[in-house]
Amino acid sequence: MDVLPHASALIAFATTVEAGSFSAAGRILGSSPSAVSKAIARLEQRFGIRLFQRSTRVLSLTREGAAYYERIAPLLRALGDASEVMQPEATAKGRLRITAPGDLGRLLMEPIVSRFMPAHPELKLEMSLADRHVDLIREGFDLAIRAGRAADSELNVRQLVQLPLVLVASPAYLERHGMPRSIEDLSRHAHARYMLAGRAFPITFASGQIVEPAGVFDTDDGSALRTAALGGLGIIQILRLAVREDIASGRLVVLLPDAELPRVPVSVLHAFGRQAPVRARLFIDFLAEALKALG
Repeated sequence: MDVLPHASALIAFATTVEAGSFSAAGRILGSSPSAVSKAIARLEQRFGIRLFQRSTRVLSLTREGAAYYERIAPLLRALGDASEVMQPEATAKGRLRITAPGDLGRLLMEPIVSRFMPAHPELKLEMSLADRHVDLIREGFDLAIRAGRAADSELNVRQLVQLPLVLVASPAYLERHGMPRSIEDLSRHAHARYMLAGRAFPITFASGQIVEPAGVFDTDDGSALRTAALGGLGIIQILRLAVREDIASGRLVVLLPDAELPRVPVSVLHAFGRQAPVRARLFIDFLAEALKALG
């Protein structure tokens, strides 16, 4: 189809940005690469700007094109979401882009792949595992799974579960340095610390006592934190869920089990408004069940 209406041209532009080429966008839209290219050219003529820098090998957004995509992508997603009102409630279709902390994301992959995806074959899922707090709207994510207090007041937040923290160290470390017998003992031990936004998380007990130990190893990745503990670098504070198999096998030892640590809330955030699309609601409900089963 050589002549596309203006709305279709917007869809062609957004799909090209996400797919990376005219040919890939054409395959997704059921159109030819030339039709997609011509539709975008008409948009450029209409606005008097270049949306893409074109060459024989590379197609890249101009600064104006990036700014335009950032504005229209949420609107186009909202139009697509509106069509879901007509879908059966049990059906998830379309695409979901999700960001999750590394540890939680890896633990959730098995139930997602083995149970959720087979139940919804028309859903395309994109998952980014990163401990940093992404900007959902600016970076184009639909859902964010976060551990800890959710501070994004403009986003919709649903708390899914509260997970326990634990202090652990390897038997090799404890053989060299001894077992801490009290909270006060912790400050005399080596620690590997979890970092977020450049800040090390202190050890805060349910009683209100706080220990801010010096770190011999700092990281912003939960998997690296676990590796540090297994390697005997020191004590770590981590979600029990992330090291439960290590505890069960004896590779890591729980410290001060009677000194209760607070539970960490795990929430999902989205910017869809009060009525999230069916695919998002179904996925969030599944996450709540999966996390409760894992916890």
